[in-house]
Amino acid sequence: MDTHIQNLVSSIKYLVHLKDVKDMELLNKKALVVGLGTTGIATSLFLKEKGAMVTASEIRSEEELSPAVQKLGSLGIKIEAEEHRRETFLNSDLIVVSPGVPLETPSLKAAAEAGVEIISEIELAYRHIQVPIIAVTGTNGKTTTVNLIDEIFKASGKRAFLGGNVGTPLIEYVLKQHSEDYIIAEISSFQLEGIQGFKPYISILLNLHHDHLDRYSSYEDYIAAKARIFMNQGNKEYAILNADDPEIKKLSPSINASTLYFNYEQEVSCGIYYKNHLLYFNNGTGQTSFTLHNPHLKGIHNLHNIMAAVVASKLCGCPKENIQQAIENFKGLPHRLEFFRESHDIKFYNDSKATNVSSVLRALEALDPPVILIAGGKDKGCDYQSLIPFIKEKVKNLILLGEAKEKMYQVLKSSTSTSLVETLEEAVKLSFEKALPGDTVLLSPACSSFDMFKSYGERGKAFKTLVNNLTEKIN
Repeated sequence: MDTHIQNLVSSIKYLVHLKDVKDMELLNKKALVVGLGTTGIATSLFLKEKGAMVTASEIRSEEELSPAVQKLGSLGIKIEAEEHRRETFLNSDLIVVSPGVPLETPSLKAAAEAGVEIISEIELAYRHIQVPIIAVTGTNGKTTTVNLIDEIFKASGKRAFLGGNVGTPLIEYVLKQHSEDYIIAEISSFQLEGIQGFKPYISILLNLHHDHLDRYSSYEDYIAAKARIFMNQGNKEYAILNADDPEIKKLSPSINASTLYFNYEQEVSCGIYYKNHLLYFNNGTGQTSFTLHNPHLKGIHNLHNIMAAVVASKLCGCPKENIQQAIENFKGLPHRLEFFRESHDIKFYNDSKATNVSSVLRALEALDPPVILIAGGKDKGCDYQSLIPFIKEKVKNLILLGEAKEKMYQVLKSSTSTSLVETLEEAVKLSFEKALPGDTVLLSPACSSFDMFKSYGERGKAFKTLVNNLTEKIN
């Protein structure tokens, strides 16, 4: 029996296994959607289509809501803006929470104490999905990994829906009646807080680092939220784990799924490891190797992303030659250690997606000194102390901006020559003044963008535009 047939049989067996997940009866239920971003809008539409009596609650004022939200009213969906009304929460049969809304919100806590069912959007979607889900979580690298898996699947002729935290909510898969063979989903800790039966066919945990401590009371709580991705898996499902990560190693004994590992330069009996520019995949019955020479994906963190994607793809029956092709052709994603300009022998990297300390560490680890680092933004409760040795080793000038700049300055000022500026434009101009041939200018903020920009993407685009404009003037 060839690999394709074996994979097809395996998928059919797994779909039969999924039939114990019962469809959720929503007709005439009083359903409350909390949060009206992209996910909340799609969730409201889905619930309405299923016959629920839908109310949507949003803390923002009506004037701040998008035109798409305002149109929900014409469909018979009630909108409650400016506050989360306790009585509405208590009178609901079901509450579906968007990722940006903490479960500690007072009205949600009151509803939970009253016995109201509270779930996340990915849980709602899962109850109506009948194809295998590949779910990827971790502090960093999620979007790169799901996109690489998607590229491998395309090269292999497999149909997949790419969604989740990456941009398209999972509920849209059901709402728009997609019919792909697999779902590839980026999953955040926020989404995992509200799951009950969510059970991916393949779960991937890339890494664990301090992040979102402005939302979680402790690092342990954050890890516990991430670990929920394995909560319902058994030996018919798979967990792909980073064997280089000490926190993930601690979780491993409690995971009931069939486990495979990815590791850097240490052989694994079931999984994949890297050595001398080759990847070696071993599933317990034989070994397959892949060459690795993609210049677009720098650093050990991207090596981990590639290894995880290869293991997931092999489990889904993707042929070696298609995996190799996709690895070689993958260009990486914008705002993730993105090399975009070189002028007068000075390199410029946009790493705006580096919204936590560990991401900045990975970027500095991947680049050669001397580096001029532009950092700062909205603080997420992270400890900047761990940056000190890397900054001392590689950063000749540190330029800080945003709400967190004073806090960061107090921690990092003795590490290297440090400047404070008010705007990104000032930061870019100062980096040009300090840069010499052979230097690298890196935007890697270690903070979110929401003090000055709507998103990390907007911040990254602004950085690239400022650099390009100044470079053209100099040239």
